[in-house]
Amino acid sequence: MSSFDSTRQAVLQVLDESLGLAGRASAFDDATPLLGALPELDSMAVVGVIAALEEHFSFYVGDDDIDGSTFETVGTLTNFVAAKLAA
Repeated sequence: MSSFDSTRQAVLQVLDESLGLAGRASAFDDATPLLGALPELDSMAVVGVIAALEEHFSFYVGDDDIDGSTFETVGTLTNFVAAKLAA
């Protein structure tokens, strides 16, 4: 499993736990839309997911680090996390 695949799996786990998806996130792939498509992911839930990602991956997300496109799909969110880990 590549580093990116490991990161994706961890992101999916964080999404599943933060949003109470009861395992549904395991069926998501990089193209799965998130914000606007997943009812559980509203603006308040985004804050919780960001906090959970910060805790899980031990990085800080500043206000300028994210925009709406970050949560567009599983792939864009995984790319964001991978970039934070590489920084």
